[in-house]
Amino acid sequence: MSLNEKIADNEIRRLLKQFKLPDMHDRFDEEINRAVEENLGHRAFLQRLLEVEEQGKKERLKQKRIKEAHFDEHKVIEGFDFGFDDNISQSKILDLATLSFLEKKENVIFIGPPGVGKSHISTGLGMKACEAGRSVLFANAIELMDYLSECLEKGTLRHRLNKLAKVDLLIIDDLGYLKMGKEKESIFFQLIRQRYEKKSLIITTNLPFNRWDEVFTNELAAAAVLDRLLHHAHVISISGDSYRVNKKLEEVLDD
Repeated sequence: MSLNEKIADNEIRRLLKQFKLPDMHDRFDEEINRAVEENLGHRAFLQRLLEVEEQGKKERLKQKRIKEAHFDEHKVIEGFDFGFDDNISQSKILDLATLSFLEKKENVIFIGPPGVGKSHISTGLGMKACEAGRSVLFANAIELMDYLSECLEKGTLRHRLNKLAKVDLLIIDDLGYLKMGKEKESIFFQLIRQRYEKKSLIITTNLPFNRWDEVFTNELAAAAVLDRLLHHAHVISISGDSYRVNKKLEEVLDD
């Protein structure tokens, strides 16, 4: 490489850094070598560089969305063991993974005992949404309602609910372990009402619908929430034994 070429390369890298094009900056030498090997013209080389930056930007944005979603664990649909329980409809879950329910502003409710994969599947759907460029928030039901109650005390509840209303997919995990008083019940109803026919919800719970009055103060309050949740909803009921317990028993028996 001549002195002039070195000077030009350094100036190009400086400009790429200045204009915040990190992938083009990091892979500049690699792409130049490939262009030489493949005898690419200037336009084809420029196109490839821009595609490198585009792909890198998409990946960074995806990772940012995943981080902001606050998943408990990064689990994917492809990693779910559909073979452990015949009660889980693989075709139905894979259909949900197309995210058509998001386009239609529909809800998804997973009902079943602990350990059958409700959180794994809901997280996997959330990961798919992040990959598709959608905003997602994963929240434990108890922690979410405690936080919103604190917002009410601080006078920031309206602002926080408005922020939550903009999230494309809100995942509320383990609703069945929550017992609401009148105040939290009112906040939860506002949350559901704001998202009704506007944004999608995924809820996981161990309680069948006829026991939702155990979460709320009475049957009337439970019915008011269910009326909005179920109007446009996919209800997935999963029965069977805990996957985690079964795996542990298999390990013990194998030993």
